[in-house]
Amino acid sequence: MRFPNISMPLRFYNTLSQQVEEFTPAQANTVRMYTCGPTVYDYAHIGNFRTFTFVDILRRWLRLSGFGLDHVMNITDVDDKIIRNAVAQHQSLAEYTAIYTQAFLDDCKTLRLESPERLTPATKHIDDMVAAIEKLAAGNHTYNTDGSVYFRIASFPGYGKLSHNDFSGNLAGARVDVDEYEKADARDFALWKAPKEGEMAWETAIGPGRPGWHIECSVMALKYLGDTIDIHAGGVDLIFPHHENEIAQSESLTGKPFARFWLHAEFLMVEGQKMSKSLGNYYTLRDLLQQGYETEAIRYLLAATPYRKSLNFTLDGLRSARTTIERLRNFKLRLETDRYPEGASDALTARTEQAARAFVEGMDDDLNTAAALAAVFEYIRDANSAMDSGEFRAGNAAAALEFLTRFDAVFDVLEPAAQTNAIADSEVEALVEERNAAKKGKNFGRADQIREQLLERAIVLEDTKSGVRWKRK
Repeated sequence: MRFPNISMPLRFYNTLSQQVEEFTPAQANTVRMYTCGPTVYDYAHIGNFRTFTFVDILRRWLRLSGFGLDHVMNITDVDDKIIRNAVAQHQSLAEYTAIYTQAFLDDCKTLRLESPERLTPATKHIDDMVAAIEKLAAGNHTYNTDGSVYFRIASFPGYGKLSHNDFSGNLAGARVDVDEYEKADARDFALWKAPKEGEMAWETAIGPGRPGWHIECSVMALKYLGDTIDIHAGGVDLIFPHHENEIAQSESLTGKPFARFWLHAEFLMVEGQKMSKSLGNYYTLRDLLQQGYETEAIRYLLAATPYRKSLNFTLDGLRSARTTIERLRNFKLRLETDRYPEGASDALTARTEQAARAFVEGMDDDLNTAAALAAVFEYIRDANSAMDSGEFRAGNAAAALEFLTRFDAVFDVLEPAAQTNAIADSEVEALVEERNAAKKGKNFGRADQIREQLLERAIVLEDTKSGVRWKRK
């Protein structure tokens, strides 16, 4: 249940129509939703988790809006990158992907992301993909070349309707074997790839090989959710070619619209630049936790910017998120422990209801988390002022706490995580030694950096005449 006595239409920006539209499920009260999951060739980075956090906020708000959920997310455990890396590591596909699949699931749990109703690895659906390719061939949507099967995009007149590109003069003659290609380059794409030397392959009715990336998602979405789903979501980088190709395949198979609503999260930038290992600004969730940043701060920063706006991720932003969360927790503690005069203030009752309404209005407006959070913090400011002036009454505390509870049902940052990231004594001692060496070498910048790094992990250093002492806060 969401806030009582507040009923507003839920609206989403639909990439397909390029308009904000009122949303309700097509059938009964259950939202059938498909979201693109990870390609498990490495640890997911924070850019990936920006999208997965958006999906989590979407899930939570749909439930709080009174809808049931049937949410399918795929695990892409076979594609070009995975095969290349598995061969290089001398591992089977299953051995290689098991490591990163489990890492992704662990990271999702750490970041408090709800699990979808179905999590579906692509390699468990090879027979379904082969059957779909055979059906596309029967409809004259495919052709074979050198053992591979390609989708003929000229056979689908609506190609380009999601990305809103005009490919009318660029639909024939060229094909592409790789899973990812240029945004403006419309080519026939591989549904089934003949194996190259040394690659693993499945023996099937359409020959040996393995599926292309795009057919995987179409097949799993149609299998579990039916011909037309309510919501398909992912990052903006997937609009073309991946989601465009999904539409072409799926609608060629069924003759029906594939998805009613398409929702796409914008890119995450780091310190104003594209994230890159060569720039040293490439972070996994594990990197940030190892540096001492809390789960809640990371989650808050990823959620606070509305999903259709580009997010500039900075370490200063993480530190600011930490301060913001402390403000929330201090307000909650004040509500729970301070003593107030008996009775209730009608003005504060009305103010709480106004804040709740503004929160809902923000979330209903295409998940405008910035507007929803503004409603929360403006309310906290006013309530704190009322507490300081003696106007706050005991009878107002329950409604204020209920408001915070419902806010946290979406953002989930009030409860501190268990300190699984506590630093070991041996690691502290090693950093203290490194700091001593830095000071001796007159590298005072590095010495200060280590002090700050330890402080962020609740370790306080004390420089004394007899040496450095440290303690846990």
